[in-house]
Amino acid sequence: MAWNAPSRERRVLRAGHSSIAVTLPKPWAEAMNLRPGDLIVFDQNDDGTLYLKPAPVPGATPEGAPFLVQARSFDTPGVLHRLIVGAYRVGHDAIEIRTDQPLSAERTEELLNAARGLLGVSVVAQEPNRVVLQNFIDPSKYGLPQLVQRMKMILVAFLEEMEEVVRRRAKGRRPTNLEEEANKVLALLVRQLFLASRDWALARRIGSPDPRQLLEWRVAVHALEELSALFAEALASLVEAPAAPKNDPSAAELAAFLPELKGQLKNVVDSLMHPSLDHACEVYHAGGALDTVSPLPKGVTARGPLPRAPYRPATALLRRGAACLGLLAELAIDRAVASGTETVMVEAA
Repeated sequence: MAWNAPSRERRVLRAGHSSIAVTLPKPWAEAMNLRPGDLIVFDQNDDGTLYLKPAPVPGATPEGAPFLVQARSFDTPGVLHRLIVGAYRVGHDAIEIRTDQPLSAERTEELLNAARGLLGVSVVAQEPNRVVLQNFIDPSKYGLPQLVQRMKMILVAFLEEMEEVVRRRAKGRRPTNLEEEANKVLALLVRQLFLASRDWALARRIGSPDPRQLLEWRVAVHALEELSALFAEALASLVEAPAAPKNDPSAAELAAFLPELKGQLKNVVDSLMHPSLDHACEVYHAGGALDTVSPLPKGVTARGPLPRAPYRPATALLRRGAACLGLLAELAIDRAVASGTETVMVEAA
C-alpha cells in the first residue's frame, strides 16, 4: 500500500448535527492496535495537514521522562557504556544513572567517554551517585540519505588510508578518529530508525515516506556497520603488520584491490540513494565480478609462505567487505523495483 496512492482518498461523512468525520484506513488502525473507543491525538502542521497517533497508554512513562538506570553499583567495565549507547540508539533523550555506591573514577570516565562518543549528548548533571545525560539533537534535521552519504565518506577515508600505508610500504598510525566518527554516525542512524518507526511523520521528513522502507534502511545500516568494523580491522592489521619487502605479492594484491573496492563502494551507495534499475543492475554485476576475479596484477604471483605476505589478512577482511557491498547492491535493486519508475529490464541485467 503506497502512501501516495490515489486509493487512500476518504470521503467526509456527517457525524451528528454539526460534526463531520473521516474513517481511518484499516491497515493503519490494525498496525496501531486501535479499537473502538480508543483515543487519538493529533497536531496540525503549517501546511494544513494533520498528524495523527494513538494517545499514550495510561500508566506509561511520560514522554520526555529520563530513562532511569538504577543499581547498587557498576563494577563490570563496559556495562555503563553499553547501557548509555543502547538507550541513545532506541531514542531516549534523557538518561539518568543512579547508584547506591558512588561511581569509581574508572566508571565515571567510562560514562563520560560514552557521552563523548554520541552525537548531541552532553552531561547536564554529575554527582557521586547520580549522572544525567541529555541529547540535544533535533531528529528532523538529520535525514537518512545524508547520514548514509556521510558513512560512505568515512568508509572511503578508511580505504584511502589503507592505500597510503600500502604505498609507503611501512607501518602507519591508526587513525582512531575515523572509527569514532563512524560509530557516532552509525549510532545516530539506528536512533533515527527507531524514532521513525514510532513517528511516521518524522519518517517522511527524514527520507522514508513509506514506513515499510524502514526495514530496508535497517538492513542497509547493518551492512554499513559490518563494513565499518571490517575496514577498521583491516586498517589495524596493516598498521601493525611489519614493513612489506619490495615486490611483496600481498602488497601488490592489496594495491590492485583497494581502488576497485573503493569505486564499488561509491557506486553501491549512489545506487541506493538514487534508485534506478539500470544503475542498480550494473552495480550488482560489477560486484559479482569484483568478488570472483583475482586482484593480483598481471605478472605478479603470490609465492612464499603466509609470513612473507603481511598484507594478506587485510585483503581477506576487505573481501568480506565486498560481500557486504553485494548485500547493499541487492537492496539497491529491490529499491529500484519498488519505486516502479522503470518497467523494462535493461541490458545491464
